[in-house]
Amino acid sequence: MGRYVVKRLLQAIPVLLVIATLTFFMVRLAPGGPFDEEKKVPKEIKERIEKHYGLDQPLWKQYLSYMGNLVQGDLGPSFKYAGWTVAELIGSSAPVSLMLGLLAMLIALSIGLPAGLIAALYKNSPVDYFAMSGAMIGICLPTFVMGPLLILGFSSGMGWFAPLGWYTWSDMVLPSLTLGLYYAAYVARLTRGGMLEVLSQDFIRTARAKGASERRVMLKHALKGGLLPVVAFIGPAFAGIISGSFIIETIFFIPGLGRFFVTSALNRDYTMVLGTVLFYALLIIVMNIIVDLVQAWLNPRTRLE
Repeated sequence: MGRYVVKRLLQAIPVLLVIATLTFFMVRLAPGGPFDEEKKVPKEIKERIEKHYGLDQPLWKQYLSYMGNLVQGDLGPSFKYAGWTVAELIGSSAPVSLMLGLLAMLIALSIGLPAGLIAALYKNSPVDYFAMSGAMIGICLPTFVMGPLLILGFSSGMGWFAPLGWYTWSDMVLPSLTLGLYYAAYVARLTRGGMLEVLSQDFIRTARAKGASERRVMLKHALKGGLLPVVAFIGPAFAGIISGSFIIETIFFIPGLGRFFVTSALNRDYTMVLGTVLFYALLIIVMNIIVDLVQAWLNPRTRLE
């Protein structure tokens, strides 16, 4: 297993280099530059700033310089946040986004798994219809609608939780719930589908014929196989929560990485865009490796090569 992890990480190196190359040239092709302000600055000052950051060099020289620094682990300075490097900005904001993602995923699993299991156990019953109707509502209701609704209900209305910021546990409830409810809907539907597929297998009928209780059949015989679709979903879903949380971070004024990514794209902060894209790419790769390991544990017939 350790050999598999090392092999996957080594395979990720050329993938990250390709992503860095494509992103480098794409951001350069976008109109405007990091120092094209609405208020005009003297030409001499602008040229001096561009020379300081190496932007006066031909594009191919800028690319070689950036890639040379990248292989040494240097993501370069931010063009818009003077005195800060990209690594420092990511290091200060990524933990906030990761915490938001972990809490949201915990909520999604805590709600989605039981709902899917109960719906599968009581297939085509009112309980099943109620659970899946709730899941469909959660899927159809986007986070930028859910967030303000939760603020109106639980903050402005009842005053239970803080509507903005990320300083106390009270601040974390509403944004985590907004993201978690959306993904809980997918988890519930995947859990129900996976469990129903496993429950139709011959070994489940054999277990029931031997007198095993329905609870034992669900938890001991069907659960591992039924959760495989959920596990496959969790990897890209968690990466999607982190990379797509900028909407939630904007609504709740959370100082996470998503807001940096959006503002850096708008400000043409080339190095910050490249750094965040590479961080998200690495996160997706790591999560996929973890998902493969968990799937191999749930299904021993899966070989890791």
